[in-house]
Amino acid sequence: MTWVAAVARLRARREPGVLVTVATVRGHAPRDAGAKLVVGRSATWGSIGGGNVEAVAIDRAREMIVASDREPELIDFALNDKVTNRHGVQCCGGTVSVLLEPLPVVRAVAVFGVGHVGLELARVLARQDLDLHLVDTRSDVLAEERLAVLSDAVAQVHVHHTPLLPEEVLEELPHGTHVLIMTHDHAEDAALCDAALRTPGLGSIGLIGSAAKWVRFRKRLLTEGGHDEATVDRIKTPIGLTDITGKEPATIAVSVAADLLRTFENEEA
Repeated sequence: MTWVAAVARLRARREPGVLVTVATVRGHAPRDAGAKLVVGRSATWGSIGGGNVEAVAIDRAREMIVASDREPELIDFALNDKVTNRHGVQCCGGTVSVLLEPLPVVRAVAVFGVGHVGLELARVLARQDLDLHLVDTRSDVLAEERLAVLSDAVAQVHVHHTPLLPEEVLEELPHGTHVLIMTHDHAEDAALCDAALRTPGLGSIGLIGSAAKWVRFRKRLLTEGGHDEATVDRIKTPIGLTDITGKEPATIAVSVAADLLRTFENEEA
């Protein structure tokens, strides 16, 4: 498997990894600059020449995976018999610098409701490196020609047409997915709020709407839904930056996306 395919495989499986590259070579070394190795939790693909250099790189890569490190790291090696190595002697005579670049699991966002605001939000979020799930009960809003505006997306876009029970998609979402609820139907929104609170492993939960809408929803979630106050308070509403008050779909979308990106940054802090 090529290193490109290995990186794609890790992303598809939502597994972290580290891309290891021979950055510079002086003198003799097992591999030339540019040689690559992909390290996962339990497997590797490719090679940077074997021996101590590769073994140390794999050890360090797995330490980075466990620690969820996000910053790249450069390691220098001297390949001579005067150096004490962790995994044996390499006496090619040269020096090698190896770059380790973390490949974290990309974030996932699910937008329930791809109407005017939902589509504008998808256009903004599609410029981010994430898994973007678009969910709607209406086939026309998910039509290929309507979603063609996402054809150059950086994100991996997943479309879910759920004519009857959109809340069933919640159970299929990757662990940690951030959920934004903005369907065309308040009853559907309410069912999704209830189901999201019952679905373990989700990230943040956001609901679009007015204060009056939330008063009704909150009372229903507490009484009919049987949720306690702490659980119900996981739902953030209104969503978006409070100091952006425009009501145009594109304005709301930018506000919501900016608020979500701030949530991402707070996770890293």
